[in-house]
Amino acid sequence: MDRPPAPRPADELVDGFGRVHRDLRISVTDRCDFRCTYCMPEEGLPSVPRDQVLTYEEIGRIARVLVERYGITSIRLTGGEPTVRARLSELVALLAPLGTDLSMTTNGASLERHAADLRAAGLRRINVSLDSLRPERFAEMTRRDALDKVLRGIDAAVAAGFSPVKVNVVLVAGVNDDEILDFAEFGRSRGVTVRFIEFMPLDADGHWDGSEVVGRDQVLAALSPALPLEPVVRGHEPAERYRYLDREAGSAGSEIGIIPSVTTPFCDSCDRIRLTAEGELRNCLFSVEETDLRAVLRGGGTDAELAEAIRRCVASKRAGHGIGTPTFIRPGRSMSQIGG
Repeated sequence: MDRPPAPRPADELVDGFGRVHRDLRISVTDRCDFRCTYCMPEEGLPSVPRDQVLTYEEIGRIARVLVERYGITSIRLTGGEPTVRARLSELVALLAPLGTDLSMTTNGASLERHAADLRAAGLRRINVSLDSLRPERFAEMTRRDALDKVLRGIDAAVAAGFSPVKVNVVLVAGVNDDEILDFAEFGRSRGVTVRFIEFMPLDADGHWDGSEVVGRDQVLAALSPALPLEPVVRGHEPAERYRYLDREAGSAGSEIGIIPSVTTPFCDSCDRIRLTAEGELRNCLFSVEETDLRAVLRGGGTDAELAEAIRRCVASKRAGHGIGTPTFIRPGRSMSQIGG
């Protein structure tokens, strides 16, 4: 017997430019066990007090309202580093019945321990951040000697049945841009998709000036002579996808992705909203304003009041982030404090 069709959401989450929002990023913690140079200072950043961090039940309620009321179809768990929060699989099990594309971004250092449990709880996909395959350089970039742990974590994710496993590489000119071909070969050999991401102005030290951005053309120039590529028809996603011509489409390690957020922004089709660990809703990664949903939750607000606060936040979204223009305003938070 066929299942009845899923109920249609009561409304759509639309901003003033007609963009419908379907993608929710949830930061489960602002804490991280790495100190990546492009994200956090060596001494770290002040952490949000634990009693101000949303509980799993509060996160679940916000997610439910967004799915039932506004038709959110994708949820990604982020941090900080999400696996440093205790009993993460319980949150996954709470969110999985909502029926979204439930995924997570992690630094991978604890993934060997958690991959199987997260998969069993209902997590569907995993992205692992990895910016160097060279042990000394990895230690310099993350300020942690943990490359072997991350590599074992990637293998554990593949073994647990996550597909595709994606490896996110933030390229920084003069730092790791000589590893582009190495990462491509790594993806092909490990059966994972490698995605090259442009360095964005979200470093805690505030040193970003655009000179360290490695753009799409530089990535393709490094790859094409050795590994000929062809573009893949792009869906509703930020990554530009390319397939290796010597690989069967859809086979493990058959693609790379490039996310040119700075040089070729995808703001006109952006469908993302972000929830910080303490319950602030952001309608853009580079937003300078936030909406306090924790106050609604802990102040006895109804689901309708919560939905209205979300609607107002998204309605005020700007046309684009404006990086590289005179109107760009750098957010007051770093990436670890916002959630990737």
